[in-house]
Amino acid sequence: MASLSDSSFAAISEYFHRVSGIRLTASKRALVLSRLQRLALDQGIGDLDEFVRLLVKGQLPAGLQVSVVDKLTTNETYFFREPAHFEDLRRRIAERQGSEEFRIWSAASSSGEEAYSIAMVLADKLGSAAWRIHGTDLSTAVVESARQGLYSLERARNVPESYLKRFCLRGEGPYEGQLLIDRSLRERVEFQCANLMKELPALPMFDVIFLRNVLIYFENGPKADIVRRVIGRLKPEGVLYTGHAESLAGLNLPLVSRAPAVYQHA
Repeated sequence: MASLSDSSFAAISEYFHRVSGIRLTASKRALVLSRLQRLALDQGIGDLDEFVRLLVKGQLPAGLQVSVVDKLTTNETYFFREPAHFEDLRRRIAERQGSEEFRIWSAASSSGEEAYSIAMVLADKLGSAAWRIHGTDLSTAVVESARQGLYSLERARNVPESYLKRFCLRGEGPYEGQLLIDRSLRERVEFQCANLMKELPALPMFDVIFLRNVLIYFENGPKADIVRRVIGRLKPEGVLYTGHAESLAGLNLPLVSRAPAVYQHA
């Protein structure tokens, strides 16, 4: 059984924080150990302390940094998580005026369930009108998974039955127990990698931004920096959704609360 010394855990935590902006707490130690073990073995290194030492010193292949981020980024999500936001979105769409393209950004899209949940709502309420969804995530692995749009049926337990029939294809044979998001939705959703702690890629202005269940991993300073960076792409009358377990209190941000975890520019 592999082990990870206190000093190695501190070193990999600092390394991961420098690369991703996310601080690994002691409660994540078992997760770090299990996920790094496979990467170390792939490099022919059986000692995790030695693997961490070489990684931190930059003496391992350059592409391994991406793999470490992929392995240590927790991506636990499912369709229509925190349903109150989707109800709020439906209401806002019903009150919307104008015919400009409606754009939404899923800023921490993970493996795509949030972005496709939004797509189902827009397809239902806006139909063939002009709308587009952009999803970004730190992990290259989950971005690639999101592009495929293939999920276990268990993750779709909160998808309304009518949406399952309209927007999802049930797998058969080797795909039994899975569903595929319909091509008509996948063509309206674009995914790419982005690190919210760094300069953002070229993005349009958005009517709505979902920034949910990612801020909880950051300390107040980096958290405020992320929100300021993200709302720089939010239209003046646009809406920002954050996770219900996340607080922006005390961060001195130019936002006003409209409902629980719902904000607009101040």
